[in-house]
Amino acid sequence: MNVYLIISGVLSAIAAILHLCCIYFGASWYRFFGAGEEMALMAEQGSSQPTLITLGIFSVLFVWSLYAFSAAGLIRKLPLTRLALIFITSIYLIRGLAGFTLISMPMGRSPEFWLWSSIICLTFGMFHAVGLKKQWAKF
Repeated sequence: MNVYLIISGVLSAIAAILHLCCIYFGASWYRFFGAGEEMALMAEQGSSQPTLITLGIFSVLFVWSLYAFSAAGLIRKLPLTRLALIFITSIYLIRGLAGFTLISMPMGRSPEFWLWSSIICLTFGMFHAVGLKKQWAKF
């Protein structure tokens, strides 16, 4: 068992579930998690756009959790697991690093959003990277 990939899968699954919670609980959750005032207002007005965007993010995060669980051996082997984990790890790490550059020009988000989301993405990326390294020879 690759504990780093199990943790990676759990982290991505938690993030996915939190996105579903934003849909269910609405504008206050969009605001709390830093989605921006525009998303919160659209949710308050009953627009389907926040729901569709958030469902898309949920879907990506859910699939990413499945790939981590697959590589860890918790579920059946998914296609292109090594390539998928390289991609997922890269996205988390790039997003984490890029977010730090947006603190000074937040583009509708708060600087705190960029700081915390970057730390979270870097943490997720590091767990994926260590898990991927430990699993590399077993693919």
